[in-house]
Amino acid sequence: MIKVGDRIPNVTLQQKTAEGIQPVTTDQLFKGKKVVMFAVPGAFTPTCSMKHLPGFVEKADAIKKKGVDTIACVSVNDAFVMDAWGKDQKVGDKVVMLADGSAKFAQALGLGLDLSERGLGMRSQRYAMVVEDGVVKKLNVEEAGKFDVSSADTILGTL
Repeated sequence: MIKVGDRIPNVTLQQKTAEGIQPVTTDQLFKGKKVVMFAVPGAFTPTCSMKHLPGFVEKADAIKKKGVDTIACVSVNDAFVMDAWGKDQKVGDKVVMLADGSAKFAQALGLGLDLSERGLGMRSQRYAMVVEDGVVKKLNVEEAGKFDVSSADTILGTL
C-alpha cells in the first residue's frame, strides 16, 4: 500500500468534460500542485452521497484557502457516472470528478477493495490524501465500513 513519502504512480484516469471523455494522467493532476484527493467505493452509494462528497463540496473554499490547488474525487465508476453524480451533488467547479473505471489507480496504490461477493466487483477503499507535487504528504485510509478519517473536516484540520 502507498504510504506517506511515496510518489503517486502515473496512471490515466478519465473526466467527462464539455468536449467529451478526456484522459487525465496523475502526473498532470499532481505535478507542481497541492491536491486533496479522496476516494469513495462508489458513486451514488449512501455514505458517499450523503456525507463524503457533500463534505468536500461544503468545505471546498476553506480547504483551498489552506493552499490547496485542486480537490479531486475518484471512484471505480465510469466518467459518465462520475459526471452525473457530480451534477446530482451540485459539485460545480469545487471538486474534480475522476473515473477509475477499471480500478487501475486503486490497484496501483494498493488500495483496491474486492467487493465481488456483494455484487460490486473491484472497488477502491475509502481514503483521503494530501499530495504535493506528486508526493503523498498525508494519507488517511478508513477501516472497512467506517467514515471518519477521510472526511473533509478531518482533512481540513490537518492542512
